[in-house]
Amino acid sequence: MSDVHLSDNIRAYEAQRHELECDHTGEWVVFHDCELIGIFPDLETAADEAVARFGQGPYLIRQIGIGPPDLSTSMMRRVLT
Repeated sequence: MSDVHLSDNIRAYEAQRHELECDHTGEWVVFHDCELIGIFPDLETAADEAVARFGQGPYLIRQIGIGPPDLSTSMMRRVLT
């Protein structure tokens, strides 16, 4: 298992955010081990790729140019279980 945490992947995204927003606003990215894995047209495609390659993670899936989602606690439980 990787020693990289979600917060590390968030920092990696933030370091590339401006460049990504120039050409890919609205698309989705996957970061794993602080590396950009890919840019995807929708959340489902990004999530399918992340799960297929990395299982439960940790990895970051983020929509480019859109802030992080504000998920309720109950929603987070459903996502994480």
